[in-house]
Amino acid sequence: MRASASLAKHRKQRHQRGTALIMVLLAIVVLTVFLTEVQGETATGLASAIAARDRLKAEYHARSAINLARMLIATEPTVRRAIAPMLMLMGQKGKPPQIPVWEFADQVLGIYNGNTGAADFGALAGVDPQAAENVGLGTEGHFVLAIVDEDSKINVNIAARGDTFSSMQIASQLMGLMAGPQYDPMFDGLDPDGQVSDRATICGAIIDWADWNEERESCALSAEATAAGAEDNFYQTIGLDYFRKNAAFDSLDELRLVRGMSDDFWGTFVDPDPQDPKKRIMTVWGQGKINVNTANAQTLWALVCGPTGAPDAPMCIDPLQAAGFMSAVSLVRGFTMGAPLFGSAKDFVNTMKGGGMLGPFLTMAGVQPVQAFKSEDHIRKMVTTKSKMFSIYAEGVVPSRRRETRVSIHAVIDFRNATDVSQLDPGGLAAQLGGSAEGASGSLDASARTGAGAADLSALDPAGMMAALMSNPAGNVVYWRVQ
Repeated sequence: MRASASLAKHRKQRHQRGTALIMVLLAIVVLTVFLTEVQGETATGLASAIAARDRLKAEYHARSAINLARMLIATEPTVRRAIAPMLMLMGQKGKPPQIPVWEFADQVLGIYNGNTGAADFGALAGVDPQAAENVGLGTEGHFVLAIVDEDSKINVNIAARGDTFSSMQIASQLMGLMAGPQYDPMFDGLDPDGQVSDRATICGAIIDWADWNEERESCALSAEATAAGAEDNFYQTIGLDYFRKNAAFDSLDELRLVRGMSDDFWGTFVDPDPQDPKKRIMTVWGQGKINVNTANAQTLWALVCGPTGAPDAPMCIDPLQAAGFMSAVSLVRGFTMGAPLFGSAKDFVNTMKGGGMLGPFLTMAGVQPVQAFKSEDHIRKMVTTKSKMFSIYAEGVVPSRRRETRVSIHAVIDFRNATDVSQLDPGGLAAQLGGSAEGASGSLDASARTGAGAADLSALDPAGMMAALMSNPAGNVVYWRVQ
């Protein structure tokens, strides 16, 4: 009996030891799964926090680039006055034209960028960027910046103004842009909607989309063709579910909805290189006039060869002459490294007629000068030598061990009402508020503390005070997109 009880007790103890082992193993498994889950959640949270941090840093790198670009453009009048003597030696008369300082943004603003940008600035300025303290992004990242002059392009939103001159202006520019005989095959076949759309039809469709009236635009620019009838319901006739907008384009992509917008047309006359916004030919921004000092050669050719220009000139009807004109303009601009070629709209007209600084060079290149424009006054009203609208494309980049975070910002800045930096009066508002800039800065004497020297608010000039508060030499933001 005793032996049997001892054996049973021994067997029970062995069974209990096996149970404990199983429980320990189960506990280890549960803890392993729990720790793995916690580790995964922690790693995911950490990665998410790092990604959010890097995105925020990249966004502010891009914002910094936008602000630096605005500062650079705002300083252009100062640069212009500094190099005016050099422009006079080059033969330009009168007031010096605007200098495209934005074309050198990468080099000029390099000191505020990463190490590579700082090195480029050092090579340009002949200084050692390493000697500067607390300047630039160092190894924390960098930004990529491109400033696009919107006034160097054809603004299709001119038609939204609705007046006769604006319609004639955009019609002349569009017809001149498409005038070359080398483009004939593009208009001989069917468009993407299965319709035949010639030059005048597409030009009229673009204008009719943006203007507010219900009259169809002919784009013929002749007295007998000014009344082309009422706008039809073309888009519904071919099965599309939208009407003409009869309002300004909100974006360049909206132009895709207009009749006749084939891929060939888009790649030839609108946006030849989507990766380089500086090569765009059309825009929905701009003051309305084209800056002939910054417009590309194709746009200049369109101005000359439009219906109100000189459509019968050899450079407008001979593809070889047209190609020679564009090559010569591009060559001269590369040689002058961005220096303005025209001092005024009158200089542009004289140059196209063989005069000025560029005219003889065009003649030497085999491009026959324009004998006479149909309306020199109209051409002068369409062009300018000063840009006021700019698109700034900034991309902030933050590198890390395994990835690279990028945030892009596209901003459109309007400088039409911007105050010249040299005309700012930092002490003007302070003088109104405290009698002097020093008194308004907080250095109060005993009499001021007791109220004896307090400013008389009734004597303030509201207009001057508002002007001081509203002065913004960096322009106004009219479009902002972060992606």
